[in-house]
Amino acid sequence: MTYRFDTAAIHAGSPIDPTHGAVVAPIVQTTTFAQYELGGEPPYCYSRSGNPTRRALEEALAALEGAAHGLAFASGLAAAQAVLLTLRSGARVVASQDLYGGCHRLFTKVFSRFGVQFDLVDTTDTEIVRRALDTPAQWLWLETPSNPLLRVTDIEACAEIARRRGVRTLVDNTFATPILQRPLDLGADLVLHSTTKYIGGHCDVIGGGLVTNDESLFAELKFLQNAAGAVPGPQDCFLLLRGIRTIGLRVRKHVESAALLAERIDSLPGVQRVIYPGRRDHPQHAIAARQFPGFGAVISFELEGGRDAAGALVRRLRLWTLAESLGGIRSLLCHPATMTHASLSAQERATVGISDGLLRLSVGLEDPEDLWEDLEQALRPARAVAAAGAAKRTRATDSEVRR
Repeated sequence: MTYRFDTAAIHAGSPIDPTHGAVVAPIVQTTTFAQYELGGEPPYCYSRSGNPTRRALEEALAALEGAAHGLAFASGLAAAQAVLLTLRSGARVVASQDLYGGCHRLFTKVFSRFGVQFDLVDTTDTEIVRRALDTPAQWLWLETPSNPLLRVTDIEACAEIARRRGVRTLVDNTFATPILQRPLDLGADLVLHSTTKYIGGHCDVIGGGLVTNDESLFAELKFLQNAAGAVPGPQDCFLLLRGIRTIGLRVRKHVESAALLAERIDSLPGVQRVIYPGRRDHPQHAIAARQFPGFGAVISFELEGGRDAAGALVRRLRLWTLAESLGGIRSLLCHPATMTHASLSAQERATVGISDGLLRLSVGLEDPEDLWEDLEQALRPARAVAAAGAAKRTRATDSEVRR
């Protein structure tokens, strides 16, 4: 039976434990399993190959995306690596230009050494995607909304372009979560998650996941999961399952608070622009409204004064914590140029559009009014400076008029 999202999040992968009646999937903390005959095929033999707690997590991940198959990994990058391990030397990947720095590093500094070609393009423009895929490729790798500039790609249109050319489409759905966006329903072949973020939700566990309906792709990735061995332990799987049970409640609250803050931030002194898909001035707002209702809980904005202004803001904040990652209960502030995207050169960051004054907010579950007041007080000195400058300019103008 197919259940609605919140019901699936609570029940998927977690039937009542037949041994003791536990209502939570137990932690099966073992490295190996007894076998009772030579040449048998037991469901579990060694925990790298499979573990009941990990299996529960994988079933839950699949249920969240409405998919047949899920695979859990030790991190989001471990999941990305498994996908890239499907490729041979000479293969080509077309990917979103505005890409998580860790994936950019994995592409350009690791797999490129083995003869895999990566072309990073503006996937928000379907004509650019079409031209990029006129040259043979194996994967179209989409990140939408993107990190950290929150660009929104039309998944359905791009997946159709890829399908007509025999190219598989992967969508990194970490920012959107399965609550707000279902890429498989829009034509994607594979969904990637850093389960560290909204799925875990508490900033206390690292993980990754892949979800698909494609039987042959699942079999290939399952083989690579076991062969490469980058799997989570049962304790990590348990924590991720714990996060999944409340993801519906958490994400809806995250999004509600983010929408409120996103409409106010541009009133703060020194803010040059605010980037949030829910704002009508966002260049892909119409696409976001169609495929991504709720618009997420990440806001990026740019300060005048670059890195110095960003540093001054950080020193005055009380609630917003300067830290990498996102999607947890605590509100975090990130400076991409020196944190998530520090592995890119200054020129690469400039090409993508990541300035030294860019900040990324992950809106947590605190009261949004407290979060707003913290931003206001942190930027208050900038407001006073701006007001003093305006008064000085007014006096100068009045003096000029009297002359």
